[in-house]
Amino acid sequence: MKTARLMLMVFSCLLVGCSSTPKVVNPPLSTVRNYNGTASVGDFLTITIDSSAQTITYKNYTNGETGTVPFSVNADGTYTITDPQGNLLSAYEVPGTAMMVEAANAGPNKDTKALITAIETAPATIDTFAGRNVNYIQFRTTTGGIEIGTVTVDASGNITHSSYWPFGVISQGNTFNSGYFPASSISEDASGNFFTINETGGQKDYVFGTQNGFFAVDTEGGTILSEPKAASKDFDPANAGIYKALFYKKSNAQMGQNNIESGTASEDNGTVTIGADASLVITDSQGNTIASGTVAPVADTPYIFDGTSTTMPDPLYGMFTFRSMTTSEQDVFVTFQGNAIIFSSFKTGLPLVENGVYEYFYGVGLK
Repeated sequence: MKTARLMLMVFSCLLVGCSSTPKVVNPPLSTVRNYNGTASVGDFLTITIDSSAQTITYKNYTNGETGTVPFSVNADGTYTITDPQGNLLSAYEVPGTAMMVEAANAGPNKDTKALITAIETAPATIDTFAGRNVNYIQFRTTTGGIEIGTVTVDASGNITHSSYWPFGVISQGNTFNSGYFPASSISEDASGNFFTINETGGQKDYVFGTQNGFFAVDTEGGTILSEPKAASKDFDPANAGIYKALFYKKSNAQMGQNNIESGTASEDNGTVTIGADASLVITDSQGNTIASGTVAPVADTPYIFDGTSTTMPDPLYGMFTFRSMTTSEQDVFVTFQGNAIIFSSFKTGLPLVENGVYEYFYGVGLK
């Protein structure tokens, strides 16, 4: 549960922002608290906690799992969940803000371990995000793992997005993608707390978020985290520091038949150290350096954005990157939200595509 507690702290900072002075968590106003959640394998859930009855009620909209199950509170504040179906195992909660849940039977086949990131249920209709333009990072467990981009929702609710996808150089010979979802593809949920985007292939994306502009999208391919753009392209030295991080990594990855990605997946913890001069070092739990360099604004990175129609249409203020060229080519991306850093990496051998084998990792760190 140490992992779940760390991730909870990180995502709490993403949602409400953190300062160097610890925030006091006030007692919940209600014994019944509601959350929307997204699992890394692409499941969307609603979760209700009744702390008086000590029960958790959940509904997995993706694979149909439901249940009302008892939980007990451990000395360290974590929850042990007694689920006869073995779906939910344990959890940690900042009441009324966010929670993390460890799941054993997630995914379409109900057989995949996953971490569920859940945030307090709040009104979220397409009108909540209409007229906004935000950055996003997508985390997946397949097809190259990572993607960065921009999303615009116009006043009518039409959604356009553009992205830089490092894996695209292998899969499609091009690292840029774009798409459009008309307002007619959106279905508002009767609860008013989330809405769905109905894709042409039959998939449904679940969108939920907060009133300050942070929102999450649960897609068939994984989780999208979006955040408001920064006012300036420049790195803010106030973001310098040492961050305790948790990350997902896949080594020796390669796409095979039926678009199945092989490779060795693992989770680890480590640190992200970034200086006032924007120098960055990411290390794993053994102290090994897995990325190092000096980040620069995406806005000043010509192979991602150069102001022409052949690259990204948006400079992604608040998103930073560097490319390392040694025995491999590694693209690293970072962005900041409150007192948290979101980071990702995609690496191939040299020459650029060597036997189609690649490696990626992504994660979140807390200062």
